[in-house]
Amino acid sequence: MIHRTLHDLLQAAAQKSRIISVTGPRQSGKTTLVRAVFGDYTYVNFEDLGHRAFATEDPASFLKTHGKRMILDEIQHVPGLFSYLQLSTDNDAEMRIVITGSQNLLLHQKISQSMSGRVALFTLLPFSLSELDNTPYSRQDYEDYIFTGFYPRIYDENPDPGKWLNDYIQTYVERDVRQLTQVDDLHRFQQFLKLCAGHIGQTVNFSSFGNALGISYHTAQRWLSVLEAGYIVFRLHPFHQNFNKRLVKTPKLYFYDTGIASLLLGIKSTDQVPVHFARGMLFENLVIADMIKSGIHAGIRSDFYFWRDNSGNEVDLIIDEGMRRKAVEIKSSRVINSDFFNGLSYWSRTSGASPGDLFLVYGGEENQVRVKASVSGWKNASRMIL
Repeated sequence: MIHRTLHDLLQAAAQKSRIISVTGPRQSGKTTLVRAVFGDYTYVNFEDLGHRAFATEDPASFLKTHGKRMILDEIQHVPGLFSYLQLSTDNDAEMRIVITGSQNLLLHQKISQSMSGRVALFTLLPFSLSELDNTPYSRQDYEDYIFTGFYPRIYDENPDPGKWLNDYIQTYVERDVRQLTQVDDLHRFQQFLKLCAGHIGQTVNFSSFGNALGISYHTAQRWLSVLEAGYIVFRLHPFHQNFNKRLVKTPKLYFYDTGIASLLLGIKSTDQVPVHFARGMLFENLVIADMIKSGIHAGIRSDFYFWRDNSGNEVDLIIDEGMRRKAVEIKSSRVINSDFFNGLSYWSRTSGASPGDLFLVYGGEENQVRVKASVSGWKNASRMIL
């Protein structure tokens, strides 16, 4: 089993919190992780209809039956259980309950309504680059990671990545989407997914999405929220500090997993990635998603943005750490070009940032400290936030 960064944080949380929540997309390794960390807990999976019926019909008896330490997997299937968890843990200081779920929106709504302030919240996403580094599954070329993605089962069972990811998307659309919202035309929703993949790294325009598919602005907005709740996509919001410039105010769109994005873009093999029109955007997606995953898994809650003014000057990523802001430019080329530093230099002049807060991530492997900025190879990019 590959060691997950979140492992130690979960162990520490169990000493302080009676309820621990681990959310994340399906197949991100939640069950494997919590069973490894809490091996002596009773395990209950609510995908099992028998467990689900028992907990729904008689929640008090269900909790008494399974003891004081339990893992309740896919708990979003039993929403009525949340209030009983609150009462049980409030009344018994020895109770320790770990809950997991793959539907972020539904689960957090129930936690907010029933157990606000009582739960230690964690998110587990697919592997980060650092988790795969120095394991037998590490890849030398970023194109391999872009095509394969980072879902644990692909590395554990070695299936054909394209087929596995296609089955994953079909299952997600047919199961989770129908539970989260009313989608009358699943085929059109799948087309919406592909449209999102074609807009990686671009600002979100719900009107254009709607016009392309024959759906309303509000439907496009709602469908994107569904994809966010299922940990398929995320929006990177613009950094809004003015600096006396007119700024772009619309977020950009990215995928949590580049393997899913590659599938939706029609990429059939690793060899097609270098010649695909979206190679640069997929590489940018790879780096930004990895930084977000690495931070979340380590319990570091940095704020991530991009910056662009109305004249087209842009920085791919701004990492706001409160007292410090780091500007990151991302280039897929394996050879460094002096033009790669132009956006960072403009940001420095505009914001007053020092060279120590400017970073270039590129498709090569060398780490360098230059006059204009620090240079990081793609495998090491997450170290700037860890």
